Amino acid sequence: MPLHPRHAVFTGFEGNRLEADVYGHGGRVALLLHGGGQTRHAWRATARRLAERGFTAVSVDQRGHGDSVWIDSGAYAFQDYARDVLALARQIEERFGARPVAIGASLGGVSSLRALGIDAQALAGLVLVDITPHMEQAGIDHIQGFMAARSKQGFASIEEAADCVAAYLPNRTRPPSVEGLRKNLRLKPDGRWYWHWDPRFLDGPRTVNTDYDTLTALLEADARSLVVPTLLVRGGSSDVVTLEAVAKFRALVPTAQFADVRGAGHMVAGDKNDAFADAILAFLA
Repeated sequence: MPLHPRHAVFTGFEGNRLEADVYGHGGRVALLLHGGGQTRHAWRATARRLAERGFTAVSVDQRGHGDSVWIDSGAYAFQDYARDVLALARQIEERFGARPVAIGASLGGVSSLRALGIDAQALAGLVLVDITPHMEQAGIDHIQGFMAARSKQGFASIEEAADCVAAYLPNRTRPPSVEGLRKNLRLKPDGRWYWHWDPRFLDGPRTVNTDYDTLTALLEADARSLVVPTLLVRGGSSDVVTLEAVAKFRALVPTAQFADVRGAGHMVAGDKNDAFADAILAFLA
């Protein structure tokens, strides 16, 4: 029987509400942080595997995503997400009695790495999922282009949204039902379905300059300062993280472990969850 999550609410550093699902009751804790434009539901299969192996898995909707509060000021800089991670880590340790290992995909990985750059001991460990300080701009543009394409006009139906996802991910098997996509969409009074994230995440004001060169330098410094056990997981077919970027990261963090998930793209857990879960469980063991 699949493990059913229990609902939890946390508070970001600005007092912003962060909605979460908690799986399992183990003594070790994993904090699961999704990528940009995703929600906590992207981690369901991974969270269940972690719970089965003795973890408490906490999957959170990051600010401006899913059921968490949209920020009136449009404060969606990486620094804002990083400070939320620090707030989450403190509350999780208070609530569950252990510092979490952060497992962060894309946005969640950058947020976690930046958080450790601020407080090197805030987390018990770090799993970066298809993200390093050196990102391929073409891959980032591909993701942001998909996110921006229908962010404001929405979709006439869930089926239309599913067609859009299928065109974006042509190598992924399309699920027989579109119902799983419902949690990633909001039905608004105009009768149209919209992605479950704040459009200002892409085009709103930022509190910190996050141009590519500035961000790369910040993340390189954060990586050099890592003192917690670290695993980098790359999608073998990723258009965001190249093998050259992996080599640069391992030079910055010589103690880091590395796993390449063959057949997966940037959304590693969604593309090949069993192989992904095996890789992170081997590291966490």
